[in-house]
Amino acid sequence: MRGAALAVLGAALLTSAPAHAQSAIDREIDALTTRVENLEGARAVMKLQRAFGYYVDRGLWQDAADLFADNGSIEIGVDGVYVGRDRIRDYLKALHGGQDGLIYGQLNEWVTLQPVVTVAPDGRSAKARWRDLGMLGQHKQHAEWRDGIYENDYVKEGGVWKIARLHLYVNFVAPYEKGWARLKPGEGLVRSEASKAMPPDRPSSSAPRGFPDRTVPPFHAPNPVTGKPVSETVK
Repeated sequence: MRGAALAVLGAALLTSAPAHAQSAIDREIDALTTRVENLEGARAVMKLQRAFGYYVDRGLWQDAADLFADNGSIEIGVDGVYVGRDRIRDYLKALHGGQDGLIYGQLNEWVTLQPVVTVAPDGRSAKARWRDLGMLGQHKQHAEWRDGIYENDYVKEGGVWKIARLHLYVNFVAPYEKGWARLKPGEGLVRSEASKAMPPDRPSSSAPRGFPDRTVPPFHAPNPVTGKPVSETVK
């Protein structure tokens, strides 16, 4: 509807404008079209990521995997990289008990916050950074908090936005009792049993240190005010 409205507006402007002004009108229409496409792309990316969180929350592994591109990948913590929808589905299932749906009494809340979405100028790809707050556990057995940062890639294929690369930099997984304050170096960031039993397609692409060490996952976007790249360098 928005595209059609822009086309009608453009046609009206072109037919009523002098010839010398048509090039300026064309540029304005192109700029408006690009702006609308970028806004729609950002909204689609946010909807896509939130859908992933909801599906994983409830053990809908196939639905979660279907959100990925054909050669999409997932990387969580230090587990390594899994490529393709089938591998992503099987990894998620193995990570959470090996069955469709959650185990009775399992808590698996992937709360996704603080989106920063950047759509490419051509409107065909995007990057986004999110904060992950995990509430995990098994009834009367154990309970954990998880903290991490996503730096993800998205792609538009056949007019549909999909996840191209999901990378969750896990900062820690800490017991609910006594929390993260008592963690020893390296304790809160370990390879899962699922990854050990089902080796990844590629090793981890990074080597995060994890809390209490200080790690800042790389920012895909520059500082919005200064335009300078953002890094963990302390000044």
